[in-house]
Amino acid sequence: MPKTYTISEADVGIIEELRKQTSDKQVDKRLHAVKLRGEGRKNTEIAEQLETSTDMVSRWISTYVKHGGAALLPKPRPGRPTNMRIEEEAKMLAEFEAKAAGGQVVEVSDIKAAYEEKVGHKIGSSQIYYVLKRHKWRKIKPRSRHPKKASPEVIAATKKLTTGFKN
Repeated sequence: MPKTYTISEADVGIIEELRKQTSDKQVDKRLHAVKLRGEGRKNTEIAEQLETSTDMVSRWISTYVKHGGAALLPKPRPGRPTNMRIEEEAKMLAEFEAKAAGGQVVEVSDIKAAYEEKVGHKIGSSQIYYVLKRHKWRKIKPRSRHPKKASPEVIAATKKLTTGFKN
C-alpha cells in the first residue's frame, strides 16, 4: 500500500508564501498541489483540478515532504553562466565613457583588459563587441583629414596651374 503523506497547517502557510514569491506557472502548479493536499483533498481530486496525472501529484507531495519547498522551485539551468550582469557591465563602461567624454581615445583592447580583470579569466574579442553592442556603443573615430586628401603642397601646386588659364 502506498505511503500517505500529510501536510500540516504550518506547511500550508509556508506554501502560500512561496506561491506569492514565484512567477513561474509550473512551480505554482506544484505548490498548489501540495497546498490542496494540506487542505485534505485526495490526489485524484487534485489531479483533476490541476489537469495532471495522479502520479505527478503524488511525486510533488513526496518531494515536498522529503526535501521541503525548495525542492519544488526551479532548478538552475546548465550551461555557461554570464560573466557579468548588465548593471555591472554598464558600471564598468561608465569609466570609459567618462574618459571618452574628456577627449581621450578609448580602445577596445583597454575595455577587454578591464573586463578580463573584472571577471578573472580570459575572454574572446567578440565578447567585448557583444557587450558594446548591448550597451549601444558604436565606433566613432575622429579623423583630422580625409585619408585620400592630397598634401598641402600638391593642393597649392594644383591651384597655381588652374588659376593661369582663361577660356
